[in-house]
Amino acid sequence: MSGQTAQIRPQDDDRLARRNALFLAAATALAGANASVVFATGAITGARLAPDPGLATAPVSIFVVGMACGTLPIGFLARRYGRRLTFGLGAFCGVLMGLIAATAVIHDSFLLYCVATFFAGLYGSVAQSFRFAAADTATPAFRPKAISWVMAGGVFAGVLGPQLVSHTMDLWQPHMFAASYLAQAVVAVIAFVVLMQVKPGRGQEAAQAAPARPLKQIVAQPRFIVAAICGVTSYALMNLVMTSAPLAMKLCGHAVADSNLAIQWHVMAMYGPSFFTGTLISRYGSPKVIFSGLLLLAAAALVDMSGIDVMTFWIGLILLGVGWNFGFVGATAMVAETHAPSERNKVQAFNDFLVFTTMAIGSFSSGKILTSLGWDAVNLVVFPPICVAVLALSWLFLRHKQAKGAAALS
Repeated sequence: MSGQTAQIRPQDDDRLARRNALFLAAATALAGANASVVFATGAITGARLAPDPGLATAPVSIFVVGMACGTLPIGFLARRYGRRLTFGLGAFCGVLMGLIAATAVIHDSFLLYCVATFFAGLYGSVAQSFRFAAADTATPAFRPKAISWVMAGGVFAGVLGPQLVSHTMDLWQPHMFAASYLAQAVVAVIAFVVLMQVKPGRGQEAAQAAPARPLKQIVAQPRFIVAAICGVTSYALMNLVMTSAPLAMKLCGHAVADSNLAIQWHVMAMYGPSFFTGTLISRYGSPKVIFSGLLLLAAAALVDMSGIDVMTFWIGLILLGVGWNFGFVGATAMVAETHAPSERNKVQAFNDFLVFTTMAIGSFSSGKILTSLGWDAVNLVVFPPICVAVLALSWLFLRHKQAKGAAALS
């Protein structure tokens, strides 16, 4: 009887993992609207409220700082009290973001608007943990697909966020976007209801209590190092270019509606491939998928430097989104291979801390580079980090090949 139980347990785990992944995908669509709203409006609102044009993208950068600040506490709270608590706190921060941002726009307060985007970043850091939460109850074989399913929910975020902005931005005249932020607060409440449907797997508490290696030992693994480099590169470069894009389009004389659509297609491109990224990772391995993503990020920068018409912006942002998906989902899958269940929260939190701290640095630089040196300069910054990530992947590949050769000889 015990043998039969052992045989069916992986199927039971994947049944629960599929259920959780579907709810987490829906939550990603709703919580992702938070980020989409900030990306679509942050630089434009920042340019109107900021005392200095160079600070136009600072609110979006503060959003990334919020994500970085939230990752480690979220990992601690998830480990100690469970993920449901962090899900609830995240949704609460999403509600605060909407209320504070609307107040900031009404009272023309740049400082208060930055506080709002910081709360949006805290909410975003919780939303980023959804992909790891999906992997909690999955077997190793299903894990890449579970992560990919959750990321696919971002496709709907890519539609929901910008469309929410487009249909509400002028509802509270003369306070542009005030109604959009209030609508986003309502969406955060709905996300909370969905997140409360996610259930922990059987035996997760015991797995969490099992002995765990020190974090220093885990992150010293070559596979983790390369995964972190590629994850940081993919997300930081995507954010650097995407943060500047709406303002760059406005400076080039394009309408806000065009930049809203650009962000919509970009976010859809970020998450759309997730319907099959997990399958690609299972078939070809994470390193090859990551490498493809890095090439697409480079292609996006080349397209961006080829012109300033609306279609060029759109194509560049679409390539940027797909490149981010392959690079970041592949890196996430690699990170998930480097730790045991008892180690997951601290490793995942540390990985996201690295990603979002680097993003914050790049995001703060984005507005200054754009206003001082121009759109081409923003895109030129992309190439050196991509070269570093490609070299890291090549090193891992050669190391693996040498290990296989040594094993064959022995």
